[in-house]
Amino acid sequence: MTDDVEFDEFCDPNNPRKIKYDDILAASQRIVGAVVRTPITRAHMSEKVGMDLYLKHEFMQFTGSFKERGVRNTLTLLSDEQKKYGVISASSGNHGAAMCYHTTLLGIPCVIVMPIRTAVNKINRCQRLGGKIILHGASIAEAKRFALTMSKEKKMTYVNGYDHPNICEGQGTVGIEILEQLPAVDAVLIPVGGGSLLCGVAVAVKHLKPETEVYGVETDKTCSMSESLRKHERIFLDIDATIADGLAVNMVGVNTFYNVKGVVDKMVVVKEDWVPRAILNMVEQERFIVEGAGATTVAAVMAGLFPNLKGKKVVCILSGGNIDTSILGRSLERAMAADGRLLKFKVSVIDRPGSMADLCELLCNIGVAMRDCVPERAWINRDVFTVQLKVVAETRGWDHTKELIQVIKSHYKECSFLEVNAQTDKRPGARRGPCLAPNPICMQK
Repeated sequence: MTDDVEFDEFCDPNNPRKIKYDDILAASQRIVGAVVRTPITRAHMSEKVGMDLYLKHEFMQFTGSFKERGVRNTLTLLSDEQKKYGVISASSGNHGAAMCYHTTLLGIPCVIVMPIRTAVNKINRCQRLGGKIILHGASIAEAKRFALTMSKEKKMTYVNGYDHPNICEGQGTVGIEILEQLPAVDAVLIPVGGGSLLCGVAVAVKHLKPETEVYGVETDKTCSMSESLRKHERIFLDIDATIADGLAVNMVGVNTFYNVKGVVDKMVVVKEDWVPRAILNMVEQERFIVEGAGATTVAAVMAGLFPNLKGKKVVCILSGGNIDTSILGRSLERAMAADGRLLKFKVSVIDRPGSMADLCELLCNIGVAMRDCVPERAWINRDVFTVQLKVVAETRGWDHTKELIQVIKSHYKECSFLEVNAQTDKRPGARRGPCLAPNPICMQK
């Protein structure tokens, strides 16, 4: 229905566009020199996870994500008239930044509509990159509706950041690079939000090397693609707060949903608990800063969701590195707690000079660092000569934590430990999405 304000001719449910390898190849030639040809490096965690693991560094793009590929390809294909009137899009993250950056380079007018509650740092970032920002609506859906309305009024071209055919073709250039850089690759793991990266990469990889397995990875809070494929129709998924905000797309794209069938071997859903641990692993082992969405592929590997890929050459696409510093800090602490490296406990001591020093000496003697200590005197059911210390301590891991617990229990009569459960180091439950391959050989290995 062309009279529908939300109708987008490039993303028409009644006429999904076929994404072809030849168009992806043309896109790869079109964007040469305009985007970074990101490297692939072997991960330090390869031996630990039992596979030859490689990381594709899409976070090294100028704006910090793979989104630049699709944006640049789409802008290059605009007609002179379309470039004159400009482009518009709804975004609260990486797509908006990529649009602002590349339209500025090409001299094309650009408007990005963002929800009113978009973080100030994201708004300022897009403005610094040269785009005009309009704040509208309480959600990205409302922002999109406004942007589509404005595009028709101002004759601007609306660019869907995760479903426009030219966007998907541009994202597919990642797949071509992977096969050029690592021809012997056995499997590619791809984070999935709206599906443009999955769609483009899968088409490219399966054309160049059909035996290479392609997996889409989502978190249990952002699994709109898995649920849509399971129900054989695009469904609306209500998404709450998620650390993988780059994957928080309520309804996957028309074109992406249509194209992934038959080229993606499997959808895999990982619990969000593993994402902070993957971020911590990237920081400590690889020295990379990766956002939640970009770390989901590594999270799935760490969670042990690919036993069939043991001993194989596997590429994880790290799709972006734009993580807020406060979220990064929380993620690292959450991950350390999950790994048994942060322990919170309470201990009652005599309220006299030197009591806290005695506790500090005890921790020091076994190599434990005290991160925080808060004394509590008023709200405890003991005599007035007792103080309860609320302590956060840092250890080297579960074995060290167990040693700390035993030492504290042997020296103090009253102590309690918060959520001490070494089993969190085991594999939490997760599930695989629907199998999409015509011949599902991946699960037979």
